Amino acid sequence: MPRSASKRGNGAAINGHAVAGHVKDPQLAREGKMRIEWADRHMPVLRAIRARFKKERPLRGLRIAACLHVTTETANLARTLQAGGAEVYLCGSNPLSTQDDVAAALVAYYGIPTFAIKGEDHKTYYSHIVSCIEARPHVTMDDGCDLVTVLHTKKRNYLRGVLAGTEETSTGVTRLRAMAASKVLRYPVIAINDADTKHLFDNRYGTGQSTIDGVLRSTNMLIAGSTVVVAGYGWCGRGVATRAKGMGATVLVTEIDPVRALEAAMDGFQVVSMEDAAPRGDLFVTLTGNKSVLRREHFARMKDGAIVANSGHFNVEIDIPALERMSSGRRRVREFVDEYRLRAGGRIYLLGEGRLINLAAAEGHPAMVMDMSFANQSLSVEHLKKKARTLKKDVYGVPKEIDQQVARLKLRTMNVAIDVLTPAQDRYMRTWSEGT
Repeated sequence: MPRSASKRGNGAAINGHAVAGHVKDPQLAREGKMRIEWADRHMPVLRAIRARFKKERPLRGLRIAACLHVTTETANLARTLQAGGAEVYLCGSNPLSTQDDVAAALVAYYGIPTFAIKGEDHKTYYSHIVSCIEARPHVTMDDGCDLVTVLHTKKRNYLRGVLAGTEETSTGVTRLRAMAASKVLRYPVIAINDADTKHLFDNRYGTGQSTIDGVLRSTNMLIAGSTVVVAGYGWCGRGVATRAKGMGATVLVTEIDPVRALEAAMDGFQVVSMEDAAPRGDLFVTLTGNKSVLRREHFARMKDGAIVANSGHFNVEIDIPALERMSSGRRRVREFVDEYRLRAGGRIYLLGEGRLINLAAAEGHPAMVMDMSFANQSLSVEHLKKKARTLKKDVYGVPKEIDQQVARLKLRTMNVAIDVLTPAQDRYMRTWSEGT
């Protein structure tokens, strides 16, 4: 049991054995279990992997510290790793993304030590990360690189036993690549986000739908006829822009990358600077992975009643301290909606405290798309157990064979058939001598 769990916690007993954990309310466990089972029905690829893992136990002996959004889909990933023989310790990767009933169910029904409470403060958030690190993991599983960062700074004495890790999101991959470039990364990490079956689907379709879902749940605004400003036209931005356009919004896109800006323009969106977008937008959504994308000069130009939200991993994309300095007061007008009254006049509404709105106010990505992301996670951990000692301390992509295996499994569950090369076609694709 992690040492912090003995200091404070509210775990459960499974088959007479104490299970560590720190969750909001253990009484929520039954509701959480039903929701986990519902999500599992929509994750057939992960179910197939879990069935094989249960039979083969390829992860036997591994301790995994996972810092992920504690959702129904993540619960099914944890169950899959556990079925493979791993000992899993889970904490939240964002203070507002935890589903408290799911956290309670993981402890009470599945015996997975879980340290996560929706709305936890900064100190509690990091104490939960430490609880997982103190389990002495062999593998880290991160979403945003906070666990890896704590392990490499404040808890370096636990690095010795770590073989490898995985990283779920683009923000975390960016941080890890910076660590690798600075020669401070102490073990190999697979960038799950770089898998085609992750970023092409999870980021675009998952973020696109769930971000709009979070905005609607928190505001009940009408998207049709509104002007929506999407900051960043990566895969996540593409998804949000496309969904907003499909719901009848006028969509403005801001970008710093000329190729992405050109693509957005050719996709039919208006590409403008944030300075020009600021007075026009009704809803602003940041999805860049960078800081201060919306800042003082933009707030000053926004119309009365403008709504600002973030769907990037960290809440630094919106310069909230600047907004606070510009305001004479703040009040909570709806759940996850804070009204800032500007000294110069007008109001700006910040959603979800600037944190991931799709997880703060909604349920995150649909299970059908997380099925692929977490299949990549499971198979990558299996790969790392076999290969970690042969890898350098660097960031690696998901092996192509895993990516394609996940795609094939997903197609099979969708009853979609694809063609196979004939022997002649296969030879043609591997030769240089045949021409016109």
